[in-house]
Amino acid sequence: MYRNLISAFCGLAAAVSSSAAENTAGAPEAVAAARAVNREVPDLLERFVNWLHGFFPGINETMFHWIACAVLFLAAILLRHIITNIIFHYLKKMAAKTETTLDDKLFPALEGPTATLVMVAGIFAALTVLQLSEQVDRWVTGGAKISALAVVLWGMIRAGGAILDHLGEIAHEKHMTVATFMPLIKKTLFVFAVIFGVLVIAQSQGLPVQSFLAGLGIGGLAFALAAQDTIANLFGSFVVVMDQPFKVGDIVKIGANEGKVEDIGLRSTKVRTGARTLIVIPNKSVANEPITNFTRMPQRRVDQTLALTYDTTPDQLEAVIGDIRALLHDDADVHQDTIVVNFANYGASSLDVQLVWFATDPDWVKHMAVRERINLKIMRAVAARGLTFAFPTQTVQLTGSIAQKLAQR
Repeated sequence: MYRNLISAFCGLAAAVSSSAAENTAGAPEAVAAARAVNREVPDLLERFVNWLHGFFPGINETMFHWIACAVLFLAAILLRHIITNIIFHYLKKMAAKTETTLDDKLFPALEGPTATLVMVAGIFAALTVLQLSEQVDRWVTGGAKISALAVVLWGMIRAGGAILDHLGEIAHEKHMTVATFMPLIKKTLFVFAVIFGVLVIAQSQGLPVQSFLAGLGIGGLAFALAAQDTIANLFGSFVVVMDQPFKVGDIVKIGANEGKVEDIGLRSTKVRTGARTLIVIPNKSVANEPITNFTRMPQRRVDQTLALTYDTTPDQLEAVIGDIRALLHDDADVHQDTIVVNFANYGASSLDVQLVWFATDPDWVKHMAVRERINLKIMRAVAARGLTFAFPTQTVQLTGSIAQKLAQR
């Protein structure tokens, strides 16, 4: 009895696994073998039912086939219960004791597909022993192939997602830039897996997949022309993944758009501006536009021009420049490697002093607080020297008889 049970199960597994080879062009041996296996599975099940019927000869043969159908269905439910509540429960307890978290994600991800695959096999076996019409048997066999392949594809997607989630956690812990792009990589692989699975299922049903793929070469040009923007956005997303100019959470300027990156998708990148509006930028524009990443600045640059009045003497100007240099050097929030304070130009209405320095923290809010503090110190230093800031002024000189008459008044 056990030998027949094992033979029936192995024959069923071979029928499901050989479905892809059944329709492969240029491989008649594989096709013949697959068809032979498809005939062998019902035969094995039928021999098993007849053998089992020998122990209960008093039961009508048709009735016994219905009883065997119910038994196989209940056996599938029992096996599914054993897999989910015993085997996987034990595996998950073992996974909780290991150091890695991969098995903690992998076993729950595979539990559902494994239990479903057992039910698909049980339902297929139960319907097969009923000896229904040839047309119904073909439908059952076709449905079993589609269901089994779909469940296998589901399991592969779940397992792949668990592995990618584990790799994403490792990347986050190590502060790797690729961690930001793990959702994008996961979406891309999911799309390719679904497309591949649909093609395999279509081929298992005898559909002309190869002719369809060959036709894509002819229709590919028309499709590329019609979907060139979409394709350009997909290539742009790959460029973003490869170059990694920014990640989610970075403050960036992409072309004329500036804000915080909220999402990086297959088609577009979403940026939240300072006005709290959301800008959706196509990835082809992201790949072509200059990108400024403010988050990756080690310090934030400050470039200022102080305009002093022309009545400032050289000694006063030299003294106030020294005062400004000293207060910048004494401030702990000013990066000390680059501090530039120099008398730069004779302006149209002022003596211009150029200041270039860097705030140690690139955060915009903190940098503005440092900038305010420095500006107030500069104002006090200028006032302490008795100097004033210049503003645009003009002096008009009038000469001649008209000017003399106006002066006399």
